[in-house]
Amino acid sequence: MELLTAFADLVLHLDRHLQWLVSTHGAWIYAILFLIIFCETGLVVTPFLPGDSLLFVAGTLAAAGDMYVHSLFAVLACASFLGDNTNYWIGRYAGPRVFTREGSRLLNPSHLARTQHFYDKYGANTIFFARFMPIVRTFAPFVAGIGRMRYSRFLFYSFSGSVAWVGSLAYAGYYFGTVPVVKQNLTLVIVIIVLISVIPGVVEYLRHRARGSDSVTK
Repeated sequence: MELLTAFADLVLHLDRHLQWLVSTHGAWIYAILFLIIFCETGLVVTPFLPGDSLLFVAGTLAAAGDMYVHSLFAVLACASFLGDNTNYWIGRYAGPRVFTREGSRLLNPSHLARTQHFYDKYGANTIFFARFMPIVRTFAPFVAGIGRMRYSRFLFYSFSGSVAWVGSLAYAGYYFGTVPVVKQNLTLVIVIIVLISVIPGVVEYLRHRARGSDSVTK
């Protein structure tokens, strides 16, 4: 319970925590943020790390002069792209053997199944669109690796998705973070970003459940 409370505090007060990291570690903040985004996109055991809200808040700090926004964009786009590619090769070589424990809390087979369903529906476009969907974006390159998606094609969607995801959120934070109504209600904005991020995944999950129920009744 304490762990969940600490995680909620981290997400809801991300601006304060990032501000503390900037004031404490200076230029090392770029390396810290690189590591967080790399792990969130590159390791199937860390889909819970903040992504969308982190990018937006980092952009607001750049607007306040704590970081250089173009450097921030370049570093985090690289982190996203490299994380994607690491995950792809883990999936390609480790494959579904990783998901052998049905009750695993870190490697939940249901997350893999949900991503596989999304991948079956949208094909290679999943690699791009998944960037904007928490959890799914962590598992999408892994599933692409398992399915041995042609690597050159994966690179195209991974690169374009990384640039679009990091660019849209970081620059949104940079340009809108100094607007008084946003600045004064940043916690609310973070909550809204998190909710908007998870809505597509929830909708897709409910549709999948509904289709499963229909097939059972038939």
